[in-house]
Amino acid sequence: MPDSSLIDYARLEQDLDGKAAAYAAAAPFPHVVIDGVLLPEVFDKAAGEFPGITDEFWKGYLHVNETKYSNTQPDSWGPTLHDVAKEFCSPAFVAYLEKLTGIDNLIPDWSMDGGGLHQTLTGGHLNIHADFTTHHTHEDWARRVNILLYLNTEWRDEWGGKLELWDKDMTACQAKVTPAGNRMLVFTTAYDTFHGHPDGLTCPPDVARRSMALYYFTQGTDVERRSTNYRARPEESGLKKAAIGADRIALDVYDRVKRRLGIKDESVNRLLTRIDRLRRRT
Repeated sequence: MPDSSLIDYARLEQDLDGKAAAYAAAAPFPHVVIDGVLLPEVFDKAAGEFPGITDEFWKGYLHVNETKYSNTQPDSWGPTLHDVAKEFCSPAFVAYLEKLTGIDNLIPDWSMDGGGLHQTLTGGHLNIHADFTTHHTHEDWARRVNILLYLNTEWRDEWGGKLELWDKDMTACQAKVTPAGNRMLVFTTAYDTFHGHPDGLTCPPDVARRSMALYYFTQGTDVERRSTNYRARPEESGLKKAAIGADRIALDVYDRVKRRLGIKDESVNRLLTRIDRLRRRT
């Protein structure tokens, strides 16, 4: 068992064979929810270090399909958050993920391509989607596993924000995960592993839905690039379905241009964040 002053490996490895079997059999796609991942005192420190809502390092992803903020710069984080992320990239934790998921040769991503710290504010949402499938700077890396560690010190059911897991045909939500503090969701990434929290949050203005996300890849020669695939739920209006589809197409074009020209998200996100701040003032 790995020796760590951050992660409760004893809890993680308890009945690991059973967890791995449950992971493989889970519907609508392989996943598992594990509580108490960080040692209690570590979670308290990490949650306490989470950047404030108006911290300068937040980048806004503000469009039809999502309204959330991301910080992909671990050097700007507090020491506990930084060390937890490092531990999630360590050989010991990666070996654990390989046993849990049955996927060998996983590569952690300290560059936080799509990962990092995330926060969603009141009214914010993330439409149902399947994640982009390849790394933006290592295009022979296929994205295989996501982990989400929730860092909320309090989260009430009436605030919404449960992560919905949908079947590959987008006919029904088959599981929901409450973003409770110190809870980790691990799931397999593929072109049809649809998930999101599409309804606007109703938390107070000074509360955010908070998480740390890290992604793990495998290297190969037959990697297929797909941008984030947003999908509408069956009950949504024709107008909303059209808006989701149009935004998905625009984002796919942006993704292709970004990869070809090496454009960084920062400049676009700064503009979107300024627009959002103006919107909130009016």
